[in-house]
Amino acid sequence: MDNAIRVLSTLALRGAVHGLAGRHEVAGGGRIDADFAPTLALLDRLRGGEGADVVILTREGLSELAGAGCVVTDSCVDLARSYVGVAVRAGAAHPDIATEAALRAALLGARSVAYSRIGASGILFAQLIEQLGIAAEINARAVIIPSGFTAERLVGGEADLAVQQISELKQVSGVEVIGPIPHELQTPAVFSAGRMAASQKADQADRLLHYLASPEVAPVLRGCGLKP
Repeated sequence: MDNAIRVLSTLALRGAVHGLAGRHEVAGGGRIDADFAPTLALLDRLRGGEGADVVILTREGLSELAGAGCVVTDSCVDLARSYVGVAVRAGAAHPDIATEAALRAALLGARSVAYSRIGASGILFAQLIEQLGIAAEINARAVIIPSGFTAERLVGGEADLAVQQISELKQVSGVEVIGPIPHELQTPAVFSAGRMAASQKADQADRLLHYLASPEVAPVLRGCGLKP
């Protein structure tokens, strides 16, 4: 355990971190001990004194920690851009979500929509349905989870549509990603990483950060639904 690099990461990068951990260790970079949660939850834990060597958060969240001196500013790197998408249970019909009007109709036509309360995608979606004028109708029958993967509610039959970062939707078996919410209706989240100032493993942490931002990692990020 002493040789492990402690990583606290947003859920959106869970698939990528799991996929890259073995490669990093084989390359001599050390074992990764990672824990995953939404950025807002991680910020609360870090403010409460939880320790880590490397954190992967939204760019805004990482900038907040860097501004407070908790993260070394010079270590910060942008890793990936992520879009919010919509998924259905495997085998279910794929409604049209290509335009604002089509998305609005698809959401209103669903028996229930699952989205998260505190994740970046959930915050965006809550604002979006307000903007579309359908918040009351959607929330009256929505499945709103505190954290975790919204697509799990598709598998259990609790919802017809799940909304979350595409990289998070892709981590649930038994579902199919329809595609992203129209790009003009969303601002992509940028996920960034940095070294905690209190880390006692600066060299190992910096090596991991360099690896995560390297070109060889890009195909893994793309495969997880992220844009390097």
